[in-house]
Amino acid sequence: MEKSIKIIKHAEKELSEQFDIIDEIRDYNQEKVLDAFIDNKVAPEHFYTVSGYGHDDLGREVLDKVFAQVFKAEKALVRIHFASGTHTLACALFGNLKYGDKLISVAGTPYDTMQEVIGTMGDEETKRASLIGNGVLYDEVPLKNGTDIDFEALEKFIDSSVTMVLIQRSKGYSTRKSLTIDTIEKICKIVKLKNPNCICFVDNCYGEFVDTKEPLEVGADLMAGSLIKNAGGGIVEAGGYIAGKELYVERSAVRLTAPGIGSEGGAMFNQHRLMFQGLFMAPSVVCDAVKGAVLASKIFDEIGYDSSPKYNEKRTDIIQNIKFGDPHKLEEFCRTIQSLSPVNGYVTPIPEYIPGYEDKVIMAGGTFIEGSTIELSADGPIRAPYVAYMQGGLNYAHVKIALKKFLEKISNQNI
Repeated sequence: MEKSIKIIKHAEKELSEQFDIIDEIRDYNQEKVLDAFIDNKVAPEHFYTVSGYGHDDLGREVLDKVFAQVFKAEKALVRIHFASGTHTLACALFGNLKYGDKLISVAGTPYDTMQEVIGTMGDEETKRASLIGNGVLYDEVPLKNGTDIDFEALEKFIDSSVTMVLIQRSKGYSTRKSLTIDTIEKICKIVKLKNPNCICFVDNCYGEFVDTKEPLEVGADLMAGSLIKNAGGGIVEAGGYIAGKELYVERSAVRLTAPGIGSEGGAMFNQHRLMFQGLFMAPSVVCDAVKGAVLASKIFDEIGYDSSPKYNEKRTDIIQNIKFGDPHKLEEFCRTIQSLSPVNGYVTPIPEYIPGYEDKVIMAGGTFIEGSTIELSADGPIRAPYVAYMQGGLNYAHVKIALKKFLEKISNQNI
């Protein structure tokens, strides 16, 4: 135990400069969020909801405006009705793409569940309901060396026939680099230079409040994310958001509800307060999660594991990769995380097939909100190179405790 504490304290001492930078980002984003609440006159009456069709919901209207201001959008759609991040992204894609339109993924192959939405993976019925099944054309720009955006190839892919590009900010279940805000800006500039009418759509999951800028501020037209990740601050029970240019957001809303309804309907089931409060808490919660990821990176580096991003690299999301190269080591790490969870800490996770994924996946995370990945969790597909994707942490102390226990287990069992 003393050895693990010593390793952590030494790492924290060396990380003081990085932690100061993360704190500055938190302070900037917290003030930005606070200003949006004040400017839009958020009041207790906005925490109440309406029933039935959900017409004339003042709280929903102000919630959309607050999100729009925070993310520098013309319009935002913040709804409890989004079943997941994938559902949120699907609404944006189906709402803005029709038969004959062309979609290009600029960062190689998207993660598994998005491949089913697009139609490159899945059974016959899934493919029938996908974008490709509905006549949308699709292509993807291969990664350079398997890790980086190939900007030269991107230029060749973009022409007047491309309707939308999909920019997946976070790496998903891959070993490529997550995309920084600077990289997203460069992508948008290349796309707009070749085709000014092409929609630049960013999957912003895991990236909110990690930097001082969001994708819409660097050229993106549309972005979306989940509220059980960063933007919900760890307390929102379900839902997602879409933000960007008004036309594209409203088209997405029509896909969520129905033509003629769009963003004007949908009862919010008394979730307003949690959604307001979750957004307000988000910059601080994300800050702690990022600090936890940086600490993990530093520690794994010191004990000889291949982990990315490195502790001194610029961060763009809350995910930390740890490459184990062995399925048993991956499973043991995830079980350690599970055993240190506040909920279901006694449960032993096992690899299993999960809808939307080709390989078995092991998932660890005793979370207050099911599937919440702003809470400390770790998961990964049972396929080479057997990478654990650690993310989240409602507070830094929890991440530190988990790392300390894992160090002790390594020492005792030589994992």
